[in-house]
Amino acid sequence: MAAEKTQPDYGLDAPMLVKRMFTRAGWTIAIGVAVFLINRNENPGPSATLLGVFCAIGAIFLAIGGTMLWSSRVGKLQLRDKLLDSLGLKGEEKVLDLGCGLGLMTIGAAKRLKTGKATGVDQWSAEVLSGNSSDAAKLNAKLEGVGDRVRFETSDLRKLVYPEKSYDVAVSALAIHNIGDREGRDRAVREMWRVLKPGGRLMILDIFHVGEYASVLREAGAQDVTVASHGFLWCLPTKSVVAAKQ
Repeated sequence: MAAEKTQPDYGLDAPMLVKRMFTRAGWTIAIGVAVFLINRNENPGPSATLLGVFCAIGAIFLAIGGTMLWSSRVGKLQLRDKLLDSLGLKGEEKVLDLGCGLGLMTIGAAKRLKTGKATGVDQWSAEVLSGNSSDAAKLNAKLEGVGDRVRFETSDLRKLVYPEKSYDVAVSALAIHNIGDREGRDRAVREMWRVLKPGGRLMILDIFHVGEYASVLREAGAQDVTVASHGFLWCLPTKSVVAAKQ
């Protein structure tokens, strides 16, 4: 029988890619060692050089995999808290998290709420996040002590069921880039804007297309659209865009 979880788990982003990085590191170094052992007697110099080259390539794969692993397990939680703190939630807001996954932003927002509620929506793809499911998100909320302040619903990010001006705050983290076409991503951003109340705030964190999101928001009439860089989590430039609705 599996042990009952006692700690929340916000998953490993792009799990198959991380696995491939570590697998490639192992195979590359193993091939280098094999080439060295086979040729070291007849060609000690070149075989040692090849070993160094293969080990260097393997180390690059290992570094990429390690950075992605750290980004998923540590970096994204630290950045989540920084971004949510910057929103200055008062505690009574209704918050929507688009592409919530295992509840990283939804639960983080709920911890800052008193009478408010946070809703997370997703389609729960295990390809983009390990262990991704609404049940796992609900368990994380329970373990974090905010089960009564959150709800998780299945929804197409490009066509939300909520009426206009339903939420005080709309957030999304590392989700919209998974929509494969520009039109679909634009629709998701416009949906976030549509359900936001006047006076509300919107924040999107992502590793691709953040400039596109900012353009869509400006076209929709957003005020104070600000794009900020947050380093290279997952070995990619990670940025956020923040906007306000008048």
